[in-house]
Amino acid sequence: MFSIIQAAGWPIWPLIACSILALALVIERFASLKTSKVAPPQLLDEAITVSRASVPTPDVVTQLEQNSVLGEVLATGLRTLNTNPRVSEDDLRSAMEGAGRKAAHKLERYLAALATIASAAPLLGLLGTVIGMIEIFGSQPGGGGVNASGAGNPAQLAQGISIALYNTAFGLIVAIPALIFWRYFRARVDGYLLTMELAAERFVRHLNTLRK
Repeated sequence: MFSIIQAAGWPIWPLIACSILALALVIERFASLKTSKVAPPQLLDEAITVSRASVPTPDVVTQLEQNSVLGEVLATGLRTLNTNPRVSEDDLRSAMEGAGRKAAHKLERYLAALATIASAAPLLGLLGTVIGMIEIFGSQPGGGGVNASGAGNPAQLAQGISIALYNTAFGLIVAIPALIFWRYFRARVDGYLLTMELAAERFVRHLNTLRK
């Protein structure tokens, strides 16, 4: 592996840094976008059951908030109603929508960085290819001529070809998985946001019965 890095030259180091960062982001997103941490299936029904007769105590609301991202949204509605029992439906809905926007921002965290790596890695590979071509032409005497034997420096020629090919390949090796994981996480976040939107709408209707 180290021999490949040596053959690829210095242009491969930014690609290695991108690959390490992409791997870290993928692991972090897998850990953060678990269903249990975002939108547990039974959480909405449990929240409705707990608050069926009256608004729960602040301690219960805090426990709900710490449960998951969806719990934060639902807790915002309960906390708003706890603070002002006569709050209007529009204000209640607005408070939960604001919590939903914060939740969406939290779920989409680092996805832009992963998309940037997927876009930039092929360009970095292309940069390495161009540098490799420069090495090839630089190996020719007089900036492109030939020597007395009709050939350039074989060692520099081989080095230029190695830089060009290795960087092109490594750029694609980094970009393709990054793009796949970005698309996967993007679809996963969109699904969570839809689930949370439907849950929040149902919870608002439930809170309206408590408000009255």
